[in-house]
Amino acid sequence: MLERIGPAAYWLALPPNLSGVYNVFQVSTLRKYVFDPTLLLENTPVELREDLSFEEHPVEILAREVKRLQNREIPYVKILWSNHDEQEATWELESAMLEHYPYLFSTES
Repeated sequence: MLERIGPAAYWLALPPNLSGVYNVFQVSTLRKYVFDPTLLLENTPVELREDLSFEEHPVEILAREVKRLQNREIPYVKILWSNHDEQEATWELESAMLEHYPYLFSTES
């Protein structure tokens, strides 16, 4: 809370990702915050380079799929990348991943 505006409104400090939201709220819409440890986010620091980019590497294979094009079968793997959630996993050519990251395949049966 930044400031009380009259008897029924508050001016709140909102995070940058809510910059498009008007930050004055009616008292009736506000609720007391109750701490919930299940809502804590894991903070994993990312090592940034001078150009503010960071190195990503595949963590594990989540799924496999074979695409069929005419008489060819093309195997794909769904890759979980470092610094990303499962929702951001990408489908990659299995042959390319095997060539560049063979360690991903060494633990599979």
